[in-house]
Amino acid sequence: MGELLKTIDWSPLYLSLKTGIVATVLTFFLGIGAARQIMKLNNTAKAIADGILTLPLVLPPTVAGFFLLLIFSLRRPFGRYLLENFDIKMVQTWPGCVMAAFVIAFPLMYRNARAAFEQVDVTMIQAGRTLGLSESKIFWKIVVPIAAPGLASGTVLSFARAIGEYGATTMLAGNILGKTRTVSVAIATEVTAGNWDTAGFWVLVIVLLSFFIVAAMNIISGKKIKNGSGWA
Repeated sequence: MGELLKTIDWSPLYLSLKTGIVATVLTFFLGIGAARQIMKLNNTAKAIADGILTLPLVLPPTVAGFFLLLIFSLRRPFGRYLLENFDIKMVQTWPGCVMAAFVIAFPLMYRNARAAFEQVDVTMIQAGRTLGLSESKIFWKIVVPIAAPGLASGTVLSFARAIGEYGATTMLAGNILGKTRTVSVAIATEVTAGNWDTAGFWVLVIVLLSFFIVAAMNIISGKKIKNGSGWA
């Protein structure tokens, strides 16, 4: 193991963590915003919008990656527009890793946020309105704190999904060592090359990360149940 550690290039772990953190920050705010807006829609519009936003959760990641490649390819108008006007390139770049992870992880944050908001007691919102609070203040000072356990769970799940993303990442960002090769991509690459020891090492890293994420989820859920039931 000691000899193996000396030969390991740690860039996949660094890229995975960096990608996961940035993607999770994006999913946190955009997921909350989307959940808030969709709850204001009528049932038909809500069902359609919810289906669209949840779609990446049920589609194979390679399908989502294919659509991302169609959108951001430099052969497509939008991809060329981003490059020519904002110097932004998604294909074969680290921002592409973030975009792929964001798209795949977003439904988890959105679904958890919406479920958490729907469980907030309406009388608390009405009380805020009675006190003359604006809708924005009611949302951030009443709704969000009450829904915090659900939002925390969504954040943890989004981070776990983001750091483990493979299919959409390889489609959009590729497999460039030190640039777009995340841990999940590194595992597939090392197995293909026959480097089972290195692949096994990265598998162990992912397993340990996943374990800590699951433990964090259990702690969050446990606190939620404890606070909700009034146990000491």
